[in-house]
Amino acid sequence: MRCVYWLIILLISSFLQYWLLLLISALLVNPKCEYNKHSGYYRWLLVSSTWHLIFVGRVHFHTKGMEKIPQNQRFLLVCNHRSKLDPITSWFLLQDYDLAFISKEENFHVPCWGRLIRRCCFMSIDRENPRKAMVTIDRAVNLIKDDQVSIAVYPEGTRNFGEGLLPFHNGIFKIAQKANVPVVICGIKGAEKMKDNFPLHRSDIYFEVLDVIPAEEVKATRCNAIGDHARELMLSFIENNEEEKDNVNLRTV
Repeated sequence: MRCVYWLIILLISSFLQYWLLLLISALLVNPKCEYNKHSGYYRWLLVSSTWHLIFVGRVHFHTKGMEKIPQNQRFLLVCNHRSKLDPITSWFLLQDYDLAFISKEENFHVPCWGRLIRRCCFMSIDRENPRKAMVTIDRAVNLIKDDQVSIAVYPEGTRNFGEGLLPFHNGIFKIAQKANVPVVICGIKGAEKMKDNFPLHRSDIYFEVLDVIPAEEVKATRCNAIGDHARELMLSFIENNEEEKDNVNLRTV
């Protein structure tokens, strides 16, 4: 009984020390700085802190096509977007690939996590100012060329609260063209149900790599054509209401 008591004390102490370390580390990040060097330490903090959310939320990942993701090569990842938790679950699921998301400025003001993602080379984009948006695109290209991170972006530009997909901002595919890297097309569904499922029910998140367009094909194809292809695949994925179990890997956290 005494061993159990001390084990509980040790676990609570470790938990508190971890979150204190997380807080102090976050405070050391300059919220006004654009970081161009990826930090493995801050990536570890980001992923490990996300694990707590995934664990408490009882998330079960169902993945398909993960073997298609390029190994030892940077890429541009695009995906549909229905939930605030889409990027969180995606960077956890794809933690081996050092994804840096292009996101709206408000996300960088989230306490603690806003600073962590900034230090992991996430970047904000001004969707209302094409000139500033191009600066972000060029920065993303440089990060890929410098082998710092792979870039993830939602072509819809914002969350879709309805059916189907919002119009794509096909200019984002210029990132892959300029950096000469593949485009990884993905689909995600289920994260939008987490807030309703918690805390009584588990959440099943389905993530599938739908296609990978090689760098040479990306270079030779117009952005609109790439967008049309990605859109068609994503629509087919999200409109498939039957959650297939065959040939799907289940990863439970």
